[in-house]
Amino acid sequence: MKKSTMKLNIAKPYINDKICNDVLSVLKSGNIVQGPKVKQLEEEFSKFSQVKYCAAVNSGTAALHAALYAIGIGPGDEVITTPFTFVATANSILMVGARPVFADVDERTFNIDPEDIERKITSKTKAIIPVHLFGQPAEMDKISDLAKHYNLKIVEDACQAHGAEFNNKRVGGLGDIAAFSLYATKNMMAGEGGLVTSNNKESIERVKSYRHHGQSLNEGYNYISFGYNYRMTDINAVIAINQLEKLEEFNIIRNRNALLYMKALKDINGIAIPFKSENCSHVYHQYTIKIDENQFGHSRNDLINELNRNDIFPGIFYPRPLHLFPTFETFGYKENDFPISERLSRLVLSLPVHPGISENDVQKVIDVISQFSKLC
Repeated sequence: MKKSTMKLNIAKPYINDKICNDVLSVLKSGNIVQGPKVKQLEEEFSKFSQVKYCAAVNSGTAALHAALYAIGIGPGDEVITTPFTFVATANSILMVGARPVFADVDERTFNIDPEDIERKITSKTKAIIPVHLFGQPAEMDKISDLAKHYNLKIVEDACQAHGAEFNNKRVGGLGDIAAFSLYATKNMMAGEGGLVTSNNKESIERVKSYRHHGQSLNEGYNYISFGYNYRMTDINAVIAINQLEKLEEFNIIRNRNALLYMKALKDINGIAIPFKSENCSHVYHQYTIKIDENQFGHSRNDLINELNRNDIFPGIFYPRPLHLFPTFETFGYKENDFPISERLSRLVLSLPVHPGISENDVQKVIDVISQFSKLC
């Protein structure tokens, strides 16, 4: 195949002249931190997500941390989540002094398995953090039933799922509180930033106080509780506002690219395309295939090298489940505790699916994989 001069990376942040001009306007205005653009973003994102309230913070990690704080999670509590996710999900539990308890995932969806959640519930369990991994919502009906039965809170980790829906309801309002990331690679980005959404006014007010050192929302320099500097700048907010305006268009393009991959890759021996639940809308933050090297005839690394030779740069999310890192091994976790997560970490490969690539770009990726699969 003729080598292209264009590199197809796993992500490409969208920046246009309007965003640059809007950032410059913020700088010239003097309202740079926690100003009118932050408020505008909160109002517009809460409307988009079909929730009553939203608070902006300076990262997705801060959003998770503040969300757990807002619902009262603290030392001695246990929070159940998945080991097959980015480390921030579990780190946020540690940040409030609670204990992360892992439950394995469903091999088809990559999302936390409700049946394994129930097996991990104890008298100390206070909350569940389902992760809407790669842009597909977790099984929120079953998780909600568990939460009601055992009197648990739900914190949605929606950091990869802006605009995704479960049973025609957008993520962000499916639990007690939710966290979104605005990191540069996300479907909607601000360079860096986070959003917390909820239909509970008190929870969002606690987040807004927490992000500003625990200061009262009504009286300056009156610190009513402990808090952090998690404020968002208007620079980040105005980038996010522009991104929000195009989010639905971006998600449509991601779905178009995903459909092209699905049609072309589904019949290649040794490649399993992503499973999409019927009651969900997927926003494909990542398009993640599974590679069985015995059937495919090549290892995952061999395929990555072949893609790289053709200026295509996929990603592995995630090469190692969280329970196998030293931070979490201290809780007694060990190899084979979560066999599905461990197996997936050896099989998964995410292909470029973002709106910065064209249909021709997708076809190039397909052609490289198809041709490589025929080589013995």
